[in-house]
Amino acid sequence: MKKYLPLLLSLLLLTALLPFQGLAKEKDDPDVELWNAVNPLNTTVTFLNTGAHPDDERSDLLAYLSRGLGVKTSSLIANRGEGGQNEIGNELGNALGIIRSNEMIEAAKITGVKAYHLSETTSDPIYDFGFSKSPEETLEKWGEDLTYERLIRFIRSYQPDVVMPSFRNVPSQHGHHRTMAILSQRAFEDATDPTVFPEQIEEEGLSAWQVKKLYLPAESGDTATTSVEIGDYNPIYEMSYPQLGEKSRYMHKSQGMGKDVPVEPREFNLELQKSIYPNKEDDDIFANIPYDFSEWATVVSEDDISANLENLQKDLNEIVNLYPDREAILPNSQEALRNVQKLTDKVEKGDIDASVKNDLLHKLELKEEQLQKVSLIASGLDVKTTLDSEVVTQGESTKIKMTITNNGKQAIHQIDASLLTSEEWTVDSGDGSDIKKLEPNESRDITFTVHVPKDAAYYQPYGESSVQSGITFKEEGIETTNILELDETFAVLPALSVSTEPEDIVVNTADLKSEYTVNVKVKNYYKGEKNASVSLNLPEGWTSVPEKADVNFKDRLDEQKTQFKITPPENIEKGEFSAEAIVESDGKEYDTTVQEISYDHIKDSYFQYPSTMDGVAFELLKPDSLKIGYIESGFDEVADYLLDVGFDVTKLNEADLQSGDLSQYDTIVTGIRANLSRPDLIKNNQRLLEYAENGGHVVVQYHKPGDNWDTNKTPPYSLEIGMPSIEWRVTDEDAQVTMTQPDHKLFNFPNKITDNDWNGWVQERGLYFPMNWDDRYETFVSMADPGEDPFDSGILMTNYGEGTYLYTSLVFYRQIANQVPGGYRIFTNLLSYGAEEDAKEISAAKMRTLVERLANEGEFDSENDVHLLTTHLTAVSHYENKEQAEKVVKHMTSFKQLINQMLENKSISEKAFSDLDKEADNLIEKWQ
Repeated sequence: MKKYLPLLLSLLLLTALLPFQGLAKEKDDPDVELWNAVNPLNTTVTFLNTGAHPDDERSDLLAYLSRGLGVKTSSLIANRGEGGQNEIGNELGNALGIIRSNEMIEAAKITGVKAYHLSETTSDPIYDFGFSKSPEETLEKWGEDLTYERLIRFIRSYQPDVVMPSFRNVPSQHGHHRTMAILSQRAFEDATDPTVFPEQIEEEGLSAWQVKKLYLPAESGDTATTSVEIGDYNPIYEMSYPQLGEKSRYMHKSQGMGKDVPVEPREFNLELQKSIYPNKEDDDIFANIPYDFSEWATVVSEDDISANLENLQKDLNEIVNLYPDREAILPNSQEALRNVQKLTDKVEKGDIDASVKNDLLHKLELKEEQLQKVSLIASGLDVKTTLDSEVVTQGESTKIKMTITNNGKQAIHQIDASLLTSEEWTVDSGDGSDIKKLEPNESRDITFTVHVPKDAAYYQPYGESSVQSGITFKEEGIETTNILELDETFAVLPALSVSTEPEDIVVNTADLKSEYTVNVKVKNYYKGEKNASVSLNLPEGWTSVPEKADVNFKDRLDEQKTQFKITPPENIEKGEFSAEAIVESDGKEYDTTVQEISYDHIKDSYFQYPSTMDGVAFELLKPDSLKIGYIESGFDEVADYLLDVGFDVTKLNEADLQSGDLSQYDTIVTGIRANLSRPDLIKNNQRLLEYAENGGHVVVQYHKPGDNWDTNKTPPYSLEIGMPSIEWRVTDEDAQVTMTQPDHKLFNFPNKITDNDWNGWVQERGLYFPMNWDDRYETFVSMADPGEDPFDSGILMTNYGEGTYLYTSLVFYRQIANQVPGGYRIFTNLLSYGAEEDAKEISAAKMRTLVERLANEGEFDSENDVHLLTTHLTAVSHYENKEQAEKVVKHMTSFKQLINQMLENKSISEKAFSDLDKEADNLIEKWQ
């Protein structure tokens, strides 16, 4: 890379001169915005990095190429990362994909890279379906023809000189990564072949494109054909390129990316796989490729055009050399823009080889875009947009204010501000959109009225904005136009959003309730008053009270909740069912849920999906008095799902872990990767171990090795999580599972676990299986992906003191969130270990303790009732001690009559009644 050394040295020299030049920024503050614009004028080459998921980009190399050399650089990512984990919230699936896509966009802004995706919509088949161990599985699920056709189209549109997949096609890699490596290599020849997807050329007007080189990341320095030193410090950014890359990776917050790195040498090793040039061994990524217009001048045969290209590059170099003097750059940029436009016309008419002409016209088009941006930034014009509302509805009119400020040192002339929309939309510009002259430090506000069509398409998170801003001005006789994104998200949404709480429902056929509560939330996005009625479209045999409810809104963003009591049929069948929430207003039905996604580091987004409440009916046995403490990680919603099916769950906070009475809980559960997000858990880990040692039951859900997991200190006995992670997971959700101790209590209480309970799982079986563990742990299951050796560490449990400690790497959180019956039933058994003995030891004394606890929780309206029940149970204890079975049964039958009467009088909650009634039956059965 010797040709770029003078540029880096000049940057260092330039830093020393900055305070003495005519800066548009504060003294000693590099004009980063201007440098980002002028640096790409140094070169005409383009570089494409392909990957599978957001965060697959090779950020350090891309930062060097884009911010260091000025190369036009892009990342093409296959899917949206929907199958990943979320370290900042509980969004999964498509909602997570939206977050990760926006994180990719923000990360790319830092490195100067443009981010693209093959996946186009939230229902796209190119979907992150979870970890894959083979490209064959990936292509089968994505659709090989569809995926490859989109890749070829992108290459023909973007026209990269160099392509580099982020990963190699090796067995140790993710199947998605391997797939993009395979397709990228195949496309090297096929993108230039007009018989491959000929409709792109014949119908869409694209041209075949020849990529010049294809590199892979080298396995080591020994196998590298090209090694690039990327560790240089750049004074403009006041950091090295790897540091700039890590700064961008910090934007992938949902994946926990980003780390601090020092300024130090770093080589990026590349292996040249394909090239159109005979010499395949070189020390320069762009060797033999025309690097700028001076080198293009040697390729073109027409002397006039060749001379023009040479002069154009001199003009571009002069603009770069004028940095950071905005006032000097502007006229030069405008003149260069004029020359590019003239030269483009000459090249189009010139007698030049067709392939050279196609390449050169593309380079000139890119340079025109870059010069337009240089001129805007050098002008000092700042464009801000302010929305009356970020949300609008079909047929509505709204106002958007554009504020144009001249932050430069010279007047700018013939400014035209506009909003760009599709043809069906109309925009009233009002007064002031044409500004003849804007003096330094002067601002103008222009208010546009935007009329949204009655049939306008709803907001799509992966589509272009419905509205963009345009700014045009004229200097040096040349008109400059830039299209800009609005500062805020602008979304056309349904007038009403409707959703259910919960969104999923489990009907336990072993404990069928007379009714279930469903809250239906309606949100108004319409500007102004809106009257509507909401109802539930239930399966046959179900009823709801009320059948329909009126909701009224005064203004946009108002919300209302309506409670429905729904009753299932007495003979409900096991299996899946669904109910639809519908809201009707002005003769129109709305059946869409709008999920609002808002985080500080990305733009707001909206995800729309059908307002369907999915349900499943199955038998779930659970101990009547099991009390669970749940240490939430923020990465799963298991605690809420357990509450929904009737478990007694308390979410434990920092104070609970530090000084609370943990002995009141039968089981304490940690959420997935809780050690990563709960420093209070790490601090109080010893209390958790002491809880187990004193007779408690601890259930720990999976962790990554880096989640503050200490092999020898976190668990009671050594337990080492598998590394590398790709080798310690079972990704086939249908992989055969063998219960190695089928007669163990874990698989028999309270639910009898059979092979059927392992059916219907989603995405995967388990992640980060332990690879080493102390002999004191028992193993219970064995499973493997097809053709691989089985893992026995999916469930590990050991006795510890008087209690037990259980670790599971199975992804129960995904199964429970997706209402997989077996996932619920097996997890219930893991939680209930030890409760079988408690159930057998039922006594009036224990029932008295239960009454007192329920009273403390506010489940009774009358202290007299509590006194009556405890007195009654004291008498029963007397008869138990004397083993007078007949009197125990008689008095417990009377006890049941008492609580029935209390229920009729509504002085006892349904929960308390249910718990006490079951325990009374158990005690009667024990003594009969």
